[in-house]
Amino acid sequence: MRQKIKIPRIVKIEKITGHKIQCMFNNGENRLLDFEKIFKQWNVTKNDFEYTLLDGKEFKKVKLRNYTLSWPNIEIQVKGENGESLTLPYEIGADVLFELSEDIQEPSKYRYGRLIKSARLKAGLTQEQLAMKSGTTRFYISRIENDKTDLELSTFRKIVEAGLGKKLKLTIE
Repeated sequence: MRQKIKIPRIVKIEKITGHKIQCMFNNGENRLLDFEKIFKQWNVTKNDFEYTLLDGKEFKKVKLRNYTLSWPNIEIQVKGENGESLTLPYEIGADVLFELSEDIQEPSKYRYGRLIKSARLKAGLTQEQLAMKSGTTRFYISRIENDKTDLELSTFRKIVEAGLGKKLKLTIE
């Protein structure tokens, strides 16, 4: 079983709409950051670094840097380890962003649990029967069908090919 990743990191900016950013995190979740809400919650004023980001053009200059959101158009001065002054882009830690974000439920076409359940029912199998044929447990099949657990590709293949008697075919577009 895979180990759970504890430090949230952003691996991809999916989409920017207005002051909303959809990101993919390293745990595979797609999450939405609504900066209108965030800036309101933070009570952003003219004296704050974030104030510039209220302008949509400035906000859209966001980049992915060091697994977090970075705005190179906003420079901040910080003290380095040796006391020297450093100029860095404005960034918000990915752990903070993860906490401020909302989970985006992916469309059902990306949910393999529903695919397995549909194929199992079509084959006239119970969860117990599918588990026996594929070398897993009924509890695990239930968790998969309800999208409550991750599924390794090798296990997915066992369930599809040994359990359901089908061929697994993956496509990357």
